[in-house]
Amino acid sequence: MMRRNAEGVGGATNAALFGEVLRHYREAALLTQEALARQIPCDRSQEAKIEAGTRVPSEQFAKRCDEVLGTGGVLTRMWRKIDWYPEVQHPDWFERRVEMDAVAVGLREYQEQVIPGLLQTPAYAHALFSQVLAGDEVDERVRARMSRQPRFLSDGGPLYVAVLDESCLRNAVGSPEVMRDQCAHLLSVGQRPNIRIQVAPADLYGLVRPKVSMSLIDLPGERWVYSESQHSGHFTNDPAVYARDSQTYDVLRADIPSARESAALISDVMEGYERHGQVRPERGDLDQEQLQRQRRRQLPGSGDLDQEQLQRRQRGRLHRNRPRYPRRRPHPRQQEP
Repeated sequence: MMRRNAEGVGGATNAALFGEVLRHYREAALLTQEALARQIPCDRSQEAKIEAGTRVPSEQFAKRCDEVLGTGGVLTRMWRKIDWYPEVQHPDWFERRVEMDAVAVGLREYQEQVIPGLLQTPAYAHALFSQVLAGDEVDERVRARMSRQPRFLSDGGPLYVAVLDESCLRNAVGSPEVMRDQCAHLLSVGQRPNIRIQVAPADLYGLVRPKVSMSLIDLPGERWVYSESQHSGHFTNDPAVYARDSQTYDVLRADIPSARESAALISDVMEGYERHGQVRPERGDLDQEQLQRQRRRQLPGSGDLDQEQLQRRQRGRLHRNRPRYPRRRPHPRQQEP
């Protein structure tokens, strides 16, 4: 686990120093936190946490602040010089995977049940770890998880393609607000040039999905398949295994909605969390939803795109009821990625 926080001059954390500089330029521009957040755009709470030094900003956030506040690039240069996560310690069985992430030239993941670690927000990770841990250990694990993200979220980061089973979105971790912000984060990072996020709908029959969550890791000169069981990671560079799993992954990607269409589905789910507590649909609406599900059981062809998009908008309205809170959730240690 992490032994101490990253400290800057006078004992202040790097995050706190960045937040202080950001607040200086925001106030000089005569903007409130809410006004700046609207122009980023992001939630006001996110901007406030970054100023308070309790949340690590992304490089994209720093760049956008420079543009809005006219700093001449000060915040971006500061962000690049800061070592945001010194001395974090991952579980021993996961260290090898972290080392691979640090040099990977490409990463393709399939995940079910929970959002991949590289795409999690701090609040989502905190809620996930809080299911089995407590106190400082939760915060340390969250910081360790967040430490893996900057390389993939920065400009020039390696290619990262994530296929999420729809259960990742529907299985609520934490409060509806946590899930809403998590969906918003997926939509934001999915716009980066090196990142693509696709969703495999639960009701799109005929899909051949991997049997477990897995990662296809391309390193300079070698390729690995990574999967997990409880408290342990499994690696193989067997060319036959990689070829088999890669084919399954690529066929799945070809059969599911595109990244753009998946973003529409994520938006629908996000609205559902925003409307948490709404009265459930009437029986007639449920019948109509079942009809739409039957129509979606056939994989859409290129000529069905407009109809498929219409059905997705209709499904978004039908799904704006209470999110599903499953009785059984995966163990956070088992879902390290």
